[in-house]
Amino acid sequence: MPTVTDLASRRAAPPATIPTEPLELIQLHAQAHNALSTALHCLQQPECSPQHIKTATARAMRAATLLKRASVAANQVEA
Repeated sequence: MPTVTDLASRRAAPPATIPTEPLELIQLHAQAHNALSTALHCLQQPECSPQHIKTATARAMRAATLLKRASVAANQVEA
């Protein structure tokens, strides 16, 4: 019988390193913008299926994560 290894939850992962360079901060903003744009595009489809809603939710969550990282990075750049 194969051995089953439990994977750690996403919350147990170490935090991503937060960039402190202004260029990296701009890149985070651009990535968040792109994720929100993709989410909106999925929701604007005439035949908005459950898969479109699922994709839009995933992209919106990605955007929220990027915005949180950008906020922390902005605070570090100002300090």
